[in-house]
Parts: sequence; structure tokens; C-alpha cells
Amino acid sequence: MSLVPRAAAFTSARKRHAVKVGDVIVGGDSPVVVQSMTNTDTADIDGTAQQIIELAEAGSELVRITVNNDESAAAVPFIKERLQIRNISVPLVGDFHFNGHKLLSDNPACAEALDKYRINPGNVGRGAKKDAQFSEMIEIACRYDKPVRIGVNWGSLDQALLARLLDENAKQAVPRDLTAIMQDAVIQSALESAALAEEVGLGRDKIILSCKTSHVQDLVAIYRRLAAQSDYALHLGLTEAGMGSKGIVASTAALSLLLQDNIGDTIRISLTPEPGGSRKKEVQVAQEILQTMGLRAFTPMVIACPGCGRTTSTYFQQLAEDIQSYLRNQMPVWRDKHPGVESMSVAVMGCVVNGPGESKHANIGISLPGTGERPIAPVYIDGEKDVTLKGDHIAEEFQALVEDYVVSHYSS
Repeated sequence: MSLVPRAAAFTSARKRHAVKVGDVIVGGDSPVVVQSMTNTDTADIDGTAQQIIELAEAGSELVRITVNNDESAAAVPFIKERLQIRNISVPLVGDFHFNGHKLLSDNPACAEALDKYRINPGNVGRGAKKDAQFSEMIEIACRYDKPVRIGVNWGSLDQALLARLLDENAKQAVPRDLTAIMQDAVIQSALESAALAEEVGLGRDKIILSCKTSHVQDLVAIYRRLAAQSDYALHLGLTEAGMGSKGIVASTAALSLLLQDNIGDTIRISLTPEPGGSRKKEVQVAQEILQTMGLRAFTPMVIACPGCGRTTSTYFQQLAEDIQSYLRNQMPVWRDKHPGVESMSVAVMGCVVNGPGESKHANIGISLPGTGERPIAPVYIDGEKDVTLKGDHIAEEFQALVEDYVVSHYSS
């Protein structure tokens, strides 16, 4: 996959430790990694394996699964086996809350099969049990040589730590507002937990931090401070982002600001799927954020005009949608057979105003006739007019030209 060297293209920031998760490198000089999470019952081995395969084929480079009881922990090795049979090598991350220390201890096959553990410091125990149970999970990670994400969440913050900071703040001559204290608590929870993990024996090259909130400005402020105070690899994500356009816009706003500052080594878009909707949407959104920012390329980009009074026909809109779906659906095949195709650009334009110009800038582009224009569609390849299409089969003919371009220009 093509990428822009981050230090050259974006604001410089502290270099992060590189963490190996299965065969994937998070941090260091590596490109930003896309990850996602299943929403199946992990005890359902076939259903979970199938969703992992779908996410991996969509481009998720890490997949997280819930491990919340003995049944789900016992299922993990069998899920891994199903994936290996299908030649799916995506690393699996176990998501643990409340009882993770016990599940990992009682299910060594699960502990070994997972490629990374996610631990939430706010949900590992209370009082004297908190550090002991956290340390037990870290010891198991050390035993099996597994990296750990220490994932602090705004909604499940360590209440003892928050209470302590609130008490200290109340004694100040000029107390700070609650938002500032909450931000302090999130960051402090992550850094104190990372320090404890190192004391137990986990190296910095095995630790990834995240500090998630559901508010854009808080997330940006927290990660900028976290990035300035540490050199751990960082996982970005706006938690509980929401559904549809709201979740997409909020996640894009927050993560784009941080990525522009060269902050973030792996991202997850936490979208609530529409009823019956595909979990793959969050992978697609993550890829499109990185691709539109010029950080990575995942699938050929379609440039299409928004339409206006010159394009009263919806023909070009349908063609743009069809071509975009076609390109994305072909990527699982093209990724191996046609390396570099993900950087290709395709223009589908609706009239003569910008149609020829945009088509010339793309690798391959078509300028469809607008209202009142001659019923012809010139096609441009690498800046030169190649052929003019007309008649009732323009869409099919253009798609065939795109396929020919891929085969001829991106051959392995």
C-alpha cells in the first residue's frame, strides 16, 4: 500500500515506539494501522470467524473481539483455527473488562492464541485488587510475549483516581473546571498504568495507549497532551461516536486534527451500525480518512462532481456510484494481483464545465453529457483523450476500460 512519509508531509511529533502485533507493526515509522471490532457473541465460533473474515477482507489490519466469559475465552483458539483454514492472518485482539485476569489465567489457550490484549484500567478491579489484577494480566502478557493496549475510557474512568484529583482540585485557591480534571484523570490513568506495566516487566515496545472520549474537543486536547508527555504508540478513536453521518463526521473531525499533527499510530472508527448494516462501514471510513489526507492509499479514488442545473440527468450519479462500488468490491482480488492499483484515480463527471479537465487529471476519466449537450462521453486516459463513448451501454463500456487500465498498468 502506498503512503506518504509522515514526518515529511505533516507536523513533526515525538517518535513512537514500534509495537509488533502479530505480523503488523504499530508505531515507529510504520503507516497508520486500521482496526475494527466484531459485534458477534464470541462464543459463536462460526459467526465470529465469518465476521472477522469480512472485516479483514474489507481491509481491517487488526480485529478486536470481546472476551467476557469462559465460553468466549474457550472459543478463541477455535476461531483462530477457522481463520487459518481460510488463510486469514489478521491479528486478533482480546477485549477484557472486569474479569480479564481470571479468564486469561484459566484459559491459557486463549492467552496464547490472541495477538494482543486490551486492558481498561477503570475496569480491572477496585481498591487493593486493582493493581494486583492489572499486574496479573501484565504478567500473563509477559509470559506469552504479547503486547497490551492500555485503553482508558471517559465513561469507565478509575473512580478512585478521579475522586482523588477532585479532592486535590477543591483545595486549590482557584479550582479548575470539571472538564480539565476529567482530562487530567484520563491521561494520568493511562500513564500510571503504563508505568506499572513496565514495573511488572512489560517493555515499552509492548505497550499501546488510548484515552478515549465521545467529545471531539476533549479527545483532541487529551491526545495532544498525551503525545507530548510520552513516547508510547497511540491508538486513536472517538468512543461512542454514534450512527450514520454524525458518527462519521465526529470521528473524522477529531482524528483528522490529530493525524495532521502526526499523532496516532492506529485508528478505529466506533460507528453504531444501522439495523442490519455491515460492520465493514467503520473500516471503510477509517481508510477514507487516511486516504483523503494523503497518509495511505487503500482503493482507487473516484472523483465525481456534485451535480447542478447542467446535470439534471442522474445518469452520471449512478455511474459514479456503480464505479465506486465496483472498485471497492474488486480490491480483495486486485490487492494481490495488481499492486499499486489502490493509488489509481477515476473521474466520473457530469458536464463539459469541469468534466474534461478533471478527467485529464485522473488516471482514467469520463465526461458525460450535461443537459443540452451532445450525447457523447469522451474518455481520457493519463491526460489524453482516448475514445468517445455513445449509445445505451456507456456504463458497461467505461467499466471495461477501467478494468483494462488496471490490467495493463498494475500488473504483478
